[in-house]
Amino acid sequence: MTHDGRPQDIEEILLGGPLRHTRKEVERLSGVSDDYARRIWQALGFPTPPDDEVAFTDGDADALREIKELLQDDLIDEEMVLQLVRAVGQTMGRLASWLGDVWLQRLGEAPTADVVTAALAATGELRPAFERLLLHGWRRQLAAAGMRAAATTASASADPAAGIAWLSVGFADVVSFTQLSRRLDGDALAAFVERFESTAAEAVAEHGGRVVKTLGDEVLFVASDPGAAAEIGLRIAEYFNADPEVPKVRVGMAYGEVIQRLGDVFGTPVNLAARLTATAHAGTVLIDGALAAALPIGGYDVTDLRPRPLQGLGKVRPRLLRRAVTDGRGGARSPG
Repeated sequence: MTHDGRPQDIEEILLGGPLRHTRKEVERLSGVSDDYARRIWQALGFPTPPDDEVAFTDGDADALREIKELLQDDLIDEEMVLQLVRAVGQTMGRLASWLGDVWLQRLGEAPTADVVTAALAATGELRPAFERLLLHGWRRQLAAAGMRAAATTASASADPAAGIAWLSVGFADVVSFTQLSRRLDGDALAAFVERFESTAAEAVAEHGGRVVKTLGDEVLFVASDPGAAAEIGLRIAEYFNADPEVPKVRVGMAYGEVIQRLGDVFGTPVNLAARLTATAHAGTVLIDGALAAALPIGGYDVTDLRPRPLQGLGKVRPRLLRRAVTDGRGGARSPG
């Protein structure tokens, strides 16, 4: 594998061809209007270049042309395409930054111009394999999203047209993250955040949930099955409780009617889960009454705590969730 080459040459490899068109030219070639093309570039997360700047490839023209063809379908309109383009821009932007960080760490040098060029060259050489992996991952995620939508449609309590479903919503939050960020250097902090996110993601995936988003020291997840949500929350807290060298994690969860929109979730259960997380002690899992009532009998110990005011929600009685401890005869007893 070689890592040499001019940055301009590597850019052409990554883009699939040389920059040869101005904005006006690429719009003329694709047949997409000036205003809509501007909105597409902005939705992708890029500023609109000056009219006379050569900033686009033949691939850009092809992509716009394909968008125009998509718009011929009665099920697709301009706003829907913009929403999807925005999702692609945000997701791919984070993925590209992530890949860049991984390459620089792998090369093990300070990020000089030569090191960055080497990372770009390596990415160019591996691009076909990366693209196949991305496409396969997208197909698997699309299939999973389709099955979730089918399950939601089959639920009598859901309204798929409005994006409404009954879900367990959970937040996992690193305790004292601000102090941790001051104590650790950049590499150590990044390593811990990666450990936290990967541990949470594995627990969520193993029990059939979905990570909605990560915010460095916090992970938002959902699960359709209340028992699965309980396992996710307990597994994440237990993992970090077992290691005295790392900060503990607290979890808050709630169950109820949730609005699903563009991959995100909204509604009272989301707000309640966030407030429960903020009030939980380090290493514990708090849940609301609805989730407590929906849990399978016998597998968990749920302890009512005193009601407390939660911002925007009034007085709420949290429940402390723990695993039930067997009494040695197959029965369950309180762990307290």
